[in-house]
Order: sequence, then C-alpha cells, then structure tokens
Amino acid sequence: MTVTEYKAQVLLVEDEPSIADNVIFALQMDGFRTNHQLLAAAGLEQLKSDDFDLAIIDVGLPDFNGFELCKKIRQFSNIPIIFLTARSDEIDRILGLELGADDYVTKPFSPRELSTRVKTILRRASSQPAPQQTELLEIDNKRAAINFQGHKLELTRIEYLLLSKLIQRPEQVFSREQLMQAAWENPEHSLDRAVDTHIKSIRAKLKKIDSEQQLIKTHRGLGYSLELNR
Repeated sequence: MTVTEYKAQVLLVEDEPSIADNVIFALQMDGFRTNHQLLAAAGLEQLKSDDFDLAIIDVGLPDFNGFELCKKIRQFSNIPIIFLTARSDEIDRILGLELGADDYVTKPFSPRELSTRVKTILRRASSQPAPQQTELLEIDNKRAAINFQGHKLELTRIEYLLLSKLIQRPEQVFSREQLMQAAWENPEHSLDRAVDTHIKSIRAKLKKIDSEQQLIKTHRGLGYSLELNR
C-alpha cells in the first residue's frame, strides 16, 4: 500500500493564504487530506484533538513562531514535521533540525516538490524495521518510542531515530554521516555537531533513569556505538 492510498492527513500551519492554497492544492493532487490553520495555537490544539500523519509548519507565525510550536508538539508527539521559512540562515536550519524537524524548506518553493518531500518522509516512516529488543532497550516502532529498563524515554523524533539506529546494531561503530543519513531527511542541510548535540541529549535522558549505565560510546574521529556490556 502506498502512502496516498490510505489518504494520509497533513496539518498545515501557515498564515499566508496564497501560500497555503497552493500547498493544499498540491497535497490534494497527490491524495493527501489537509487541515489548514492560520495560527500556531490553533494548530497545536488541532494536533492534540485529531490524528495526523505529518505537520507542515511556517516558522514566522503571528502568535508564536514555528520553533516554539515544534517544542510544544515534541512534548507529546513524534509526528514528522517540515518547516517552511523565508529565512535561509544556516543557524535557523540547524535549530529547526535539532528541535526534531524532519525537513526544512525555504521560501519561495515549489508546492509539488514539497508534496514529494511529504511522500518521501511518510514512506520512510512507514518502512521502519520491526521492533528491536536488547536486554536494556526496546524499540516500539508503532508508537515511535523506546523503553529503557522498562521506562519510556522522552525523545524527540531525531533522538528516536538516532538511538534506534544504534540499537539495531549493538557495538557497531556508526560515523556521524551514517547517523545523519538515518535521522535526517536531508542530511546535507545539517552539520556533524548536530549529531553530537543529540547524542549528548540522549545520554542525559538515559542517565536520568540509570546514572550508572554508560551505553553510548564515543569513538574519536570515527563516531558512536551502543555498548551494552559496559
């Protein structure tokens, strides 16, 4: 079954009606159902009340910006997120991706290309491997969650994908490039240090549950591995 055969539902939070109309038309042409909200607060409430497959969020919203909206969403959902923005500064792209976004599209853009990116992200999400399990860590792909010693880790989407990659092959050393390929839809838009930032955050969340375990090992000049016997 393809992504569009079950009419995946997309939440669009965009305050410029002309842009929203073009995006909605392109998404509908590809078989997506779209719910459009003009304000961040309305988008947040809609996401809490309805079941969406992906969210497209404008960074420059009038009530509060898309980055803040993403932070609030990540408190309760790992839904894939694409940012729309008029700013192309590298620091903004890094911030958006580190907050847990899956892609970052700079205005002006092609609505059809955006729809293609939506399909690619949803196809990738639906093709995640079967749940993996180790002695300490268990992946629940259906809920996009990872349990550590029976406790659910509160992970961003990017953190979830990074840790999943490490869990699937314990003791294998993954380069930063390999981890970026696993966690970012467009890894060329990110930097090596973005991986380091997320690994640091994952370590802190693991430590909150068990301060004695040091599961993620740094291999200087090479990358990271999951060491279950440490």
